[in-house]
Amino acid sequence: MKIFEKTRGIYKRRVSKLVGIQLATFILAWWMNGAMAVGAEDPTAGQSAEITVYKSQYCGCCTKWVDHLNDAGFEVDVRHVNDMGSVKDRIGVPRQYGSCHTAVVGDYWVEGHVPPDLIQRLLSEQPENVEGIAVPGMPLGSPGMEGPNPMEYQVLSIDSEGNSSVYATRMGKKKP
Repeated sequence: MKIFEKTRGIYKRRVSKLVGIQLATFILAWWMNGAMAVGAEDPTAGQSAEITVYKSQYCGCCTKWVDHLNDAGFEVDVRHVNDMGSVKDRIGVPRQYGSCHTAVVGDYWVEGHVPPDLIQRLLSEQPENVEGIAVPGMPLGSPGMEGPNPMEYQVLSIDSEGNSSVYATRMGKKKP
C-alpha cells in the first residue's frame, strides 16, 4: 500500500507540474497574441500612414513636399484644388498659420512644409490637445523649399482654440 501511495504522490506532483507548465504556456501565448494585436492597430507599426494632401496642381514646392512624404513611406493621396482658402476653412486651419498646401493625416491636419518625421511623431504621440501642426509661410530650407541660404524655422502645434506652441525647431537644408 505504501508503494501505491508513494507512486500516486509522484504522479500528482508530475501532473501538477505539467498543468502548471501548460497554464504558463497558455498565459504567455495569450499575452503575446494580445500584444501583437495591439501593435497591429497602431497606424505607425510596420505600415505607412495615409495622408491626403490638398494643393494647387501648379505649385512646385508642394510637389517637392509630397516627394518627401513618399520617401518617408507615407501613402499620399494628392488632391488638386483651386481654392485653398475654402479647404483650410473646412478642415479648421487658422489663417495665421497658413502656407501653400494643407494635409490631413489621422485625426490631425498638417499645414505647410512640415518635416515628415514630425508628422510620424505626431501620429505616434497622438496628443489629445492638438488639432494640427504647421510651418507657417514658406521658410527657406524646409522640406520642399530647399535652396541656398536655408534658415532656422519652427514647427508649431495648434490647439482647438487656435493657440500655438513650438513643437520643434529645425535648421533648413540646402538644395541637394
